[in-house]
Amino acid sequence: MKVRIKFRKSGPMVFIGHLDVMRYFQKAIRRADIDIAYTQGFNPHQIMSFAAPLGVGLCSDGEYFDIECNSVTTSDDMRDRLQAAMVEGFEIVNVRSLPDTAGNAMASVAAAKYVVRLRYDAADGIDYPGLIGRFYDQPTIPVVKQTKKSEKEIDIRPHIYELSCEMEKTADGKEKPVFTMLVNASSAGNIKPSLVLESFYRFAGLQAGEFDWIVTRIDTYTNTGTDESPVFVPLDEVGRIIGETGV
Repeated sequence: MKVRIKFRKSGPMVFIGHLDVMRYFQKAIRRADIDIAYTQGFNPHQIMSFAAPLGVGLCSDGEYFDIECNSVTTSDDMRDRLQAAMVEGFEIVNVRSLPDTAGNAMASVAAAKYVVRLRYDAADGIDYPGLIGRFYDQPTIPVVKQTKKSEKEIDIRPHIYELSCEMEKTADGKEKPVFTMLVNASSAGNIKPSLVLESFYRFAGLQAGEFDWIVTRIDTYTNTGTDESPVFVPLDEVGRIIGETGV
């Protein structure tokens, strides 16, 4: 049976890289006594597939990985056993069974939603919501994107599905901008929130460094519609709760 597991990542675990996260969950699966399936051959390994890797330093409320199980109990039982094997900074949200036709977590990713906050108070008198509206209204947003081998100019506007900004009151009565964005997170067109904000800051004539933002991934989505008319739903919504009967 294919099983999809949703988890949160926060606190000290945000500084753990993706490969170490994978190794950690492989050990946690064994400690939780989950009946995971293994590959065949001389060097068998757990059948496990993670969704879009999260950048180092980013928090998330919606991370996913899929496993293949020989047998299952219930969603609640598997979640509780996995949670008992977690350390501070990892929280198991839910466990769902997947239909046999479902693609693996990595292949299913189409978009991701992020909330981004400034680490410091905003400059007085800057209309961030108005500026972000004008920025998003542009027909094209050309940027230079760094690839593994070179740099190339791309238009990121078609890859930004939603973009908004609200001002948030701080404890001392000042305000900070809070940006919310839904962007392409597929393997073919992955857009980082930092790329969007860097482009926005250039457009607005503002300055901000790479480490001036606190980025939280709210959830990761698959597209149940079409490329022309996408319908984005969280990755766990394609699964079902595993009950006492194992379905």
